[in-house]
Amino acid sequence: MADIKVESEITGTVWKIETGVGDEVAEDDVIMILESMKMEIPVLAPESGRIKSFHIDEGANVSEGQHIVTLET
Repeated sequence: MADIKVESEITGTVWKIETGVGDEVAEDDVIMILESMKMEIPVLAPESGRIKSFHIDEGANVSEGQHIVTLET
């Protein structure tokens, strides 16, 4: 099993976390939704796996390239 770091592609705010630690996700499933300049941008699972940990909370500000989720494959 390998860990994959999921990074934010934008600078914005965590609007809603759609999954929980331990949840199984398929490639391209929505993990969370970020908001930037009134636009909602989904963060998608890069491949199938299990959510190992979140490194942010809903409402938190995130920067582009920031490690926000660890996915275990």
